[in-house]
Amino acid sequence: MLEEIQTVITELAEETKPSVVNLFPITSVGRSREGSGERMPNASGSGSGLIVDSEGHIVTNNHVVGDATEIEVRLSDKTKLIAHVIGKDPDTDLALLKVSAGRPLTSARFGDSTSVKVGQWVLAVGNPFGLDQTVTLGVVSGIGRENINLSRYENFIQTDASINPGNSGGPLFNLRGEVIGINTAIINFAQGIGFAIPSNMAKQVIEQLLAKGKVVRGWLGVGIQPLTAELAKKFGVTEGGGVLVNEVFEKDPAALAGIQPGDVIVRINGVLVDSPNRLSRLIGTLAPGATSRIEVVRDLKPLLLDVPLTERPDSPVLTSIPRIEKLESKLGLEVQESTANLIEKFKLRQSKGVVITKVEPNSLAQAEGLREGDLVIEVNRTEVSSLMEFRSTISQSRRGDAVLLRVLRETRAFYVVLKSID
Repeated sequence: MLEEIQTVITELAEETKPSVVNLFPITSVGRSREGSGERMPNASGSGSGLIVDSEGHIVTNNHVVGDATEIEVRLSDKTKLIAHVIGKDPDTDLALLKVSAGRPLTSARFGDSTSVKVGQWVLAVGNPFGLDQTVTLGVVSGIGRENINLSRYENFIQTDASINPGNSGGPLFNLRGEVIGINTAIINFAQGIGFAIPSNMAKQVIEQLLAKGKVVRGWLGVGIQPLTAELAKKFGVTEGGGVLVNEVFEKDPAALAGIQPGDVIVRINGVLVDSPNRLSRLIGTLAPGATSRIEVVRDLKPLLLDVPLTERPDSPVLTSIPRIEKLESKLGLEVQESTANLIEKFKLRQSKGVVITKVEPNSLAQAEGLREGDLVIEVNRTEVSSLMEFRSTISQSRRGDAVLLRVLRETRAFYVVLKSID
């Protein structure tokens, strides 16, 4: 049995290696450059790529290509060719190249990354440290990895198959010889922790780069943040059971469809939304003009909205804020009317609300990230436009109650829960 397994793996290695190439980006002075980025610094100045069709299209990582417009490609038979860049997508760290070989090239078969299971065997092929056609065997250690802070749209496959500098852009195969991922990153201070972009995501990007030379994504137009336990309690949902809308941008699709600040988005086209990253990724997979069915919870009631998406702007507004560590403490706030002097001092964009003029050290407000110049525009889902309204609304909270604030900082709004009132 072990010999049969060994035979399967060796045959798989021989079958897959011809579709994997070595890449050397060419600088303006004609020399190979070192790979950019912190993900997988290539000491040899090289990376890997995967031939995706017989015509010579090659997928690799965007950070392997960098700013180069031409790349030297070395095939498995040692043939050297020059590729030019068809298009790049920094948001997924993918790039598409094209070589003209004068003959059909051996290409890889893509598999369905949604069928990947933790524990299944995988094969990574690439050129670590310039060592051509290196094959390593391992298992899938995890799926759906996000918040790695490597790209905008993260849904990585984690593997312990040995991945080293130079493997960037190379394929991750299943035992059927199908590509289930494009290797993109390692954790430098760890062993056996590598990440691959799922093949389904790669296929979508490749199709758009082939058709348009760029990737066009849908745009909803909301600011969002994770649902902490305190926020979830305030909005009547379970922790992680959606994402909280803290801002709706004027004239964008969400605003036109009736989405409001304080809505909790729980599903998009029937798919559960449990993190800001997933919401961004789901919307990003939809084309501009597509109508997304968005399920929200508003005032404890479910609501279905059909939202026609527009094209995501080149420099989208920051749409999420980090989760901030919570501490048990008093509120620790001083607020004042938004006078002309304070508006000028803190460069406030609007006057409706009360201005935080002091945050006590070591207070709960400080721990929640509040700071001088923040404008409080809601307390417990009630708009406040004056100091009297702020104090009146706060006074309705009983001792020990948590207080929900909606705060405007420069052009960005967000929610904060202050756990208790002394």
